[in-house]
Amino acid sequence: MSEILGVGSRVKHPAFGFGVVIKLDIAAYDVCFQTYGIKMVGKEYDKWEVIDAVPAESNVTYTEAEKSLVRILRNWSDATSIVPLADKWKGGTMILKPVDPDLQAKEVPIETFFHKIVMVRDRVRVMEQRINASKKMSDEEKVNMQQYITRIYGSLTTFNILFKYKENSFVGERTK
Repeated sequence: MSEILGVGSRVKHPAFGFGVVIKLDIAAYDVCFQTYGIKMVGKEYDKWEVIDAVPAESNVTYTEAEKSLVRILRNWSDATSIVPLADKWKGGTMILKPVDPDLQAKEVPIETFFHKIVMVRDRVRVMEQRINASKKMSDEEKVNMQQYITRIYGSLTTFNILFKYKENSFVGERTK
């Protein structure tokens, strides 16, 4: 028999993809898969890859499991967070007008453009978390990569005008 996985263990199932163990039953795990939702998988199942095993504890409460799942999903998913667009831009259009008058301008709904900016921000955050959690990179390599990420955030500060709330904005290097 293989090791019993605890709540918070990350797995990759050949059919359901990436998931996180959210509950232990007597003979099975409840696993929340990114694409397929919650599925029961028998504890004897051995065809999946265990990415990160968390030791099973008998005193895990639902609240602890919920906190663990939220933390893991934030750190490892590509899920885009919901970030509100500033009210003054809602329903607006971004117009890209080429200098050549023979070429046609391109109009893009601000909401579409804003969604792409938020996706970039969320993916940079996931990359940052993965770098910081890496066991293969040295601390020096992590610091060097973190400096590049900070510069990426700084390059994106131009788009802060689109965010409704300041806490959702990009922050680059601060001058001392």
